[in-house]
Amino acid sequence: MFLAPSLIGFALFYVIPFATGVGYSLMDSTINGQFVGLDNYQVLMASDSFRKAASNTFWFTVVTVPVIIAISLGLAMLLNQNIYIRNALRTAYVLPLVVPVASIVVIWQILFDWNGSLNALLQDFGIGRIDWMKTSAARYVVIAVYLWKNVGYNIILFLAGLQQIPKDYYETADLEGAGRLRQFRSITLVYLTSTMFFVIIMSIINSFKVFRETYLIAGDYPHDSIYMLQHYMNNTFISLDIQKLTAAATMMVGCILIIVILLFALERRFRQFME
Repeated sequence: MFLAPSLIGFALFYVIPFATGVGYSLMDSTINGQFVGLDNYQVLMASDSFRKAASNTFWFTVVTVPVIIAISLGLAMLLNQNIYIRNALRTAYVLPLVVPVASIVVIWQILFDWNGSLNALLQDFGIGRIDWMKTSAARYVVIAVYLWKNVGYNIILFLAGLQQIPKDYYETADLEGAGRLRQFRSITLVYLTSTMFFVIIMSIINSFKVFRETYLIAGDYPHDSIYMLQHYMNNTFISLDIQKLTAAATMMVGCILIIVILLFALERRFRQFME
């Protein structure tokens, strides 16, 4: 009974619209349409722009998720120690989470513009200017924005997990002669399993949400290297090609669902192995 308002809202604004979208993806029109089965999906898979967007999104996720996990875990372990200006560093890593996206875009545009700060610095060292957002270097700009924006959130989660590990375990391991690497592998990673699982899922989801920053920096049709699935869906929406839009959205949700199910299976196997 207490959950009913939330469940009704979730169904009204998420479940029902998504189910409607899946239905549209199987029709030839949104108005008095006829059932065409998987025809829209076949057209989608034959589209060069969709394949390019899907491959770019897949590449981005595969590259950025391991990198952000490694960086955020390393920084969290560093901030978990008694180091100088620890509180100031924690605040600095969290600040990107509360800065509006539009402000972030202005900062990165100033940094990576043709006449921006980074090119001015490169020129001072005798290196030629780079048109960052109109060459293949654009994907590295987007990676940097993604890492800068999301690493603070992961650090918070990892810090919470690290602080739940009893210090007695590390003291006992020291007495028994276990090195730092052995302690990290046998204590830290083991007790961070649940946190690691959640961080990986959130990192994957956030990697699919990098469209806002990319769209504001590079526009509707950015360089081919950063043309993501969200660009494709946004452009099909503008052209009112609802069937392709809903088919692409359904496939993206299906891919995320498969990844999450596989992660659940791996996490369960790991827990059983450790037990």
